[in-house]
Amino acid sequence: MARRKRERKKLPDTPVKTIIDSLTHDGRGVAHVDGKAVFIDAALPGEELEFVYTDIRRDFAEGRVVKLLNKAECRVEAECPHYDVCGGCSFQHVASSEQIHIKEELLKEQFKRIGKLDIPEIWPSLDGPHWGYRRKARMGVKYVAKKGRVLVGFREKRQPFLAEIESCKVMHPVIGTRLMALSEMIGGLTIREKIPQIEVAIGDEDCVLAVRVLEPPTDEDKERMRSFAHKHNVTLCLQSKGPDTIAPIDGEPVVTPTYALPEHDIVFRFRPAMFTQVNYEINRLMVNRVIEALDLTKDDVVLDLFCGLGNFTLPMARYAGKVVGIEGDLPLVNHARANARLNNLDNVEFHAADLSKAIVDLPWAKQRYNKILLDPSRAGASEVLHHFKQWQPESIVYVSCNPSTLARDAGILVNDLGFKLVKAGVMNMFPQTAHVESIALFNAADR
Repeated sequence: MARRKRERKKLPDTPVKTIIDSLTHDGRGVAHVDGKAVFIDAALPGEELEFVYTDIRRDFAEGRVVKLLNKAECRVEAECPHYDVCGGCSFQHVASSEQIHIKEELLKEQFKRIGKLDIPEIWPSLDGPHWGYRRKARMGVKYVAKKGRVLVGFREKRQPFLAEIESCKVMHPVIGTRLMALSEMIGGLTIREKIPQIEVAIGDEDCVLAVRVLEPPTDEDKERMRSFAHKHNVTLCLQSKGPDTIAPIDGEPVVTPTYALPEHDIVFRFRPAMFTQVNYEINRLMVNRVIEALDLTKDDVVLDLFCGLGNFTLPMARYAGKVVGIEGDLPLVNHARANARLNNLDNVEFHAADLSKAIVDLPWAKQRYNKILLDPSRAGASEVLHHFKQWQPESIVYVSCNPSTLARDAGILVNDLGFKLVKAGVMNMFPQTAHVESIALFNAADR
């Protein structure tokens, strides 16, 4: 007999008064009401406010501010008119100067609570432009008949629906200021209901938009898209299936975006769906910090784990004797090899390997490395850390997009494997959001 779906209880609509105690890792205010934690969007520590429940679970609840009774000193008015609806940003109500401080405090708290570690020295934060910095994004597309338009952008806060926005202040202006023009162009296509997303890839010079199409466009559709691309000086590609199907519209040239690390005389070519850092200014500062922290010389043999396109591998190869990059995605590995050839580097090699699986018998894993860099996904690198005993590096730099897993892995490196935490810090890769990009340096215990 089929189990009946439990009906959701009606939420109370009477505002509740509370005081915010702290922030979660995703930037929500935390209050405690009747012994239960309540996570409240756009609320800051110390604020007294009234909220209404948006969800109630057994162990926690969620809420939305309806009235501020007192404001935190760092609270500001959001600059984007869509901030209350769009889920792309979560920190615009916080002064830009305070956002980085909040992220530093979160990093220290995560190290103490999860890793059981105090950070001996905090690196000065890396900061850059707070608006118009985002060069990579996957934007949703949806034709909504009731609104009589195509929506292009990001989902609503904690909702599955696309937000109705006209611009995006954190996106690079070449796209952020042209969402309505993009919407109007797609709205005039015969396949407007068969386009679910657009992959945005903005290089130093070129902007490429990969449009996912569930049905082939007509010749008239292609001409409309071609006209839009020429008018706005962007390149439109079509993606019929997976990332490897991305190709220019008939008759249009192949445009491969690039980004450079000029201080290290490195240029990268990449395809639209490939991972690159969203914030080029911070990425350049981050690469500089990694190279400085590892103090590279021609005597060094460096292992770069989760290397991607070689964002760190190639510039490190300018200073080290040899650099070996490991990445799980074979197309990325092949592209990294091509970028090494492009930059005339012959002291670097790349290998494809799943670092969550056993690697002990792989030839590259049997070598010795005196310095290691890690830049894993949000899941962290816990599965590969036990190999560090074999490699016995004297220095390790760990770059992370998730302070929780960085703290966990730092605890493993220090408490289980005997390495010494030297310093850690944050990098403001994602201003106006609660995302925290962080970095930590570890040395062998005898250094």
